[in-house]
Amino acid sequence: MIDNSIPYIPVVMRREPGLALPAWPLPEGFSYQMYQPGLEKDWARIEAAAGEFECEMEALLYYQKAFLPYSEELPRRCIFIKAPDGELVGTATAWWDYNGQRRHPLVHFVAVKPNYQGKGLGKAITAEVIRLMDAVDGDSVFFLCTQTTSHKAIRIYERAGFYITNEKGVLGRPNDQYQEAIDLLASLCNM
Repeated sequence: MIDNSIPYIPVVMRREPGLALPAWPLPEGFSYQMYQPGLEKDWARIEAAAGEFECEMEALLYYQKAFLPYSEELPRRCIFIKAPDGELVGTATAWWDYNGQRRHPLVHFVAVKPNYQGKGLGKAITAEVIRLMDAVDGDSVFFLCTQTTSHKAIRIYERAGFYITNEKGVLGRPNDQYQEAIDLLASLCNM
């Protein structure tokens, strides 16, 4: 859940190789579904509902620009959560970022529709996308970009083995607000 009551500060997280894979199962009745052509609209609906984009059209345009040029990768990298009634309610992507010299494995756009949050779906899909990345990219350093407004998700990512890094220029991000992000997140823990 995005918390717009606090300042937005970008956060870069890192997960080291060799860590145990988290074991957070889906609640009973829910299942995973890998991407198939046409599910980009569902991805956009989920991401917009979760507050990652202003509207579904903005999310869909992002998906078309960032992911569809690599459509052959999507069936093994983009995962959805299917509710018992068949509705797709969560998503995550085992993607990458290429900085011109090196390709970095990247957990990208983890989201769960708001009316399904608080049921353990965010933890489950985080664990599943890490397993997926490990299978596709091997046991290596994984990155994740998020923001302080997703502080509840940051706690999940930390329990999954990610930590907030102060590395500069990783994934093309300046990461020049590291200390501000750390201070803000620490203040939220003390409330």
